[in-house]
Amino acid sequence: MTDTPVRAATPLDAIADAYVDTIASLSPITATTIGVPGNERAVDDFSPEGLGAIADATRETLRQVQAAEPVDAVDEVTKAAMIERLSLDLELHDAGEQYADLNNLASPLQGLRGVFDLMPTATEDDWATIAERMHAVSGGVDGYIASMRRAAANPDGPFPAKRQIDIGVDQARELAGLDSFWSKFAASAEVPSSLAADLTRGADAAQAAYRRLAEALADLYDRAPEADAVGRERYGRFSRLFLGATVDLDETYEWGREQLASILAEQDEIAHQLYGDGTTTAEAMEKLNADPTRQLHGTEALKQWMQETSDAAIEALSGVHFDIADPIRRLECCIAPTQDGGIYYTGPTADFSRPGRMWWSVPPGVETFSTWQEKTTVYHEGVPGHHLQIGQAVYRASDLNKWRSLLCWVSGHGEGWALYAERLMADLGFQDDPGDRMGMLDSQRLRAARVVLDIGVHLGKDYPGGGTWNADNAWEFLRENVAMQPDFLRFELDRYLGWAGQAPSYKVGQRLWEQARDETARREGDAFDIKRFHGRALDLGSVGLDVLAEALRRS
Repeated sequence: MTDTPVRAATPLDAIADAYVDTIASLSPITATTIGVPGNERAVDDFSPEGLGAIADATRETLRQVQAAEPVDAVDEVTKAAMIERLSLDLELHDAGEQYADLNNLASPLQGLRGVFDLMPTATEDDWATIAERMHAVSGGVDGYIASMRRAAANPDGPFPAKRQIDIGVDQARELAGLDSFWSKFAASAEVPSSLAADLTRGADAAQAAYRRLAEALADLYDRAPEADAVGRERYGRFSRLFLGATVDLDETYEWGREQLASILAEQDEIAHQLYGDGTTTAEAMEKLNADPTRQLHGTEALKQWMQETSDAAIEALSGVHFDIADPIRRLECCIAPTQDGGIYYTGPTADFSRPGRMWWSVPPGVETFSTWQEKTTVYHEGVPGHHLQIGQAVYRASDLNKWRSLLCWVSGHGEGWALYAERLMADLGFQDDPGDRMGMLDSQRLRAARVVLDIGVHLGKDYPGGGTWNADNAWEFLRENVAMQPDFLRFELDRYLGWAGQAPSYKVGQRLWEQARDETARREGDAFDIKRFHGRALDLGSVGLDVLAEALRRS
């Protein structure tokens, strides 16, 4: 990779860096997630006061950013991106959304537990830190309960639907169980007896906290609305949150339907190519799943295949389609300590001492894995997907400031890029095998279906089969369009119903990425070079997609 002069930090960079330091102090979970050391023994204050402290810091930082004069083009992007993100954060806070934060995947209920996945466990000091943070979970849960009660006390404010309350109660009870994550994690430590006893006490305290949370959520059930739909006004805010762009929701819904039909037609063609005319897509998938040449057995074989597939992609792409710096060439593939079936990525620390990691959370009893369906997932989570995108932002930290390289994450930018990467790898010939291409299309089909379902349910649109979108016909729609086991599919539906606007950000984000690329190609004509486009775009870090498009027009 060609060395470039180090950019001198500007006053606006100093404001951005100071904001990251403040957020890392106020949100220890965020600090651990982005690799900022010094606050590993604490958890967030999720109480109204704690959330208010973050809002106050955000409001003051926004004032400073608005008053700052950009020094260069990097500053111009920083200013536009921070104004967009911080303004929206405050809009959501002032609307009361952050007091009512509960869903089945990405709320404080899960975050208080999930941060422990990122903590080192190699030394006694590491385990001592874990023990202290386990004790701190109790206060984090109590603050969260206080915020949920505050949201419940406002009859006109937002509040999770009954479905999400039920899910939250179930998840909290599971984490409160005597055989829960906490006790298993504590028991896994090979440490002296005194530290082991402290870990056990920490696990007991965390379990007791989650018992309180389960009881508190159950007490709030009557306040929760029956309807899953959040309505057009709230949905518009959530859509902007996850995209960093304003889109026409009605046009996007129709586009999603068109995308879904196009993918279905392409899948039918591949089914015929694989197994002959008359073979349906569902039949082809059954045969692919049964093909022993496309199977892996056991988590060790899965982990090795993930690593080999990822390493091969990095080797093939580096210097040809992307410039990949040496620290980013290391991606660690892991089996997650949880067992919920998720596949996800966690970024590297600022110094790359903790590498980027791709995690596969394997459900209990699952021993067979189909490579045809998951090769595209490796590209999504690894290279050229999340790992290249996030790793590049970390690598460019000296030019981007800490807010842009570590803290700012826009789902439509990140997940949209990962879906863009999946389709790109197919276009570059890495998924010419018809089975692998079927897997890529299966992934794209899921994301297109999400656009239609999510907007349809939350905006109360007409269901294609008659009536209005609701949880029941959404379930049937998913079963027709997504090749997942019923338990996974139910989890996915609950996610869409409780986390409005997030799921469409993948496919809509991909659309906006492709529009930015195609617009750049039209503007530059014969001079357009896709590797240079990717480099310019990724060097910007994660920003809202409207900011991305404008920055690329100016570059």
